[in-house]
Amino acid sequence: MPSAVTEYESHTPSGITKFTNCLLVKGNQLVKEDLWISSINGKILKSQEVFYEQRAVPDRVLDLGGRIVSPGLIDSQLNGAYGVDFSVIPEDGAASYGKGVLRVNKSLIKTGVTSYLPTLTSQKAEVYHKALPFLGPSGAPRDPSAGSESLGAHCEGPFISPTKNGIHDVSVLRTAPHGILDLEECYGAANLVSPSPIKYITLAPELPGALSCIPALKTRDIRVSIGHSEATYEEARAGMAAGAGMITHLFNAMRPLHHRNPGIFGLLGTASTTLGYVKPYFGIIADGIHLHRTTIKIAWNAHPDGFILVTDAMSLVGLPDGTYDWTNGSRIIKKGPLLTLEGTDGKIAGSSISLIECVTNFLNWSGASVPEALKAVTETPARMLGLHGVKGTLDPGADADIVILELQGTEAGEKKLEVEQVWKFGQKVFEKNEKLGL
Repeated sequence: MPSAVTEYESHTPSGITKFTNCLLVKGNQLVKEDLWISSINGKILKSQEVFYEQRAVPDRVLDLGGRIVSPGLIDSQLNGAYGVDFSVIPEDGAASYGKGVLRVNKSLIKTGVTSYLPTLTSQKAEVYHKALPFLGPSGAPRDPSAGSESLGAHCEGPFISPTKNGIHDVSVLRTAPHGILDLEECYGAANLVSPSPIKYITLAPELPGALSCIPALKTRDIRVSIGHSEATYEEARAGMAAGAGMITHLFNAMRPLHHRNPGIFGLLGTASTTLGYVKPYFGIIADGIHLHRTTIKIAWNAHPDGFILVTDAMSLVGLPDGTYDWTNGSRIIKKGPLLTLEGTDGKIAGSSISLIECVTNFLNWSGASVPEALKAVTETPARMLGLHGVKGTLDPGADADIVILELQGTEAGEKKLEVEQVWKFGQKVFEKNEKLGL
């Protein structure tokens, strides 16, 4: 595919890059339009204002040969990757843990994920106290070389149901009879003060004291997701009425849909005006293991504006197949994208898939368009996190976190999205093939 770079030498450098001959992801459409970004302020620019009012021109113009330009991908549930588990403090201490997080950031960005939520599974209080200071929002320095940016931690537990624990260790699970005080004791009181390193918490609303914690967390700008729960439809609805706005990996680790009690899934089928709140956002793991492709399509059709693709990926992403130690003495067997807990009847233990692979799967399974599929990892998670206009969009003023994608066809007639380039805060940080000359 042809490409060209035009350099302007006759003006003072502006730090501006112009992408041309490309398709921009805007809402549910692919729009043939140029895009201007700045490496100085790390933002997407309004080209006409910059050109006519500020009389600035790009330092370089990149002809993308018809490729797709998407906002940077956002993974709102990543448990670890490349041998680093966010729920494990290494034997040599917290400093080593911090270095591991930095390694993940530098590797993860090559997959097109420019922002993510490092996720902690259910652990003892001491793990949260040590880990959370390293997992808070990391984008303030606006350093492209740092790699992917944490948007804040996702604490998945330990206030979850022991009967829907998945691979979470039952011995560390808790209830909250004293409300928010129990959460402060678990996560650390300093970690629940705004601005908190925690972006959202997954809990089971039916547990003692859980409902009273939801509005208390909201006042601290911490979002709440329902998950790993035995909640009936009525209990789930009470959680939403209290202020929860998300469902963690819909269908997994919760009661199945029943015709006389739709459970948590029922929240997607009820008109929000009758409940006094908007329908929830919900995570979906499209790895072909956690959910049947038709189940995924049903969820998307039920509430497309709340549909968020997540990986739920473990530390084994990027590692060869084999058996690996996990937290609390457990061991996980990795066979390709399939992770199972050793000594069980194949209990699923997260995934080892990349987010762009989830997008490709959803694209082929659902009948969704390319922009609709990408919306599930850009605009929708940004809205869920309260970051719309900053992340997940190509609108002027947003952070210039950009992914250049190639849409390919397979021998089986399916579509495949490939990450060609990644830009962070207006600077290129990854190139799949330097020979492209982009």
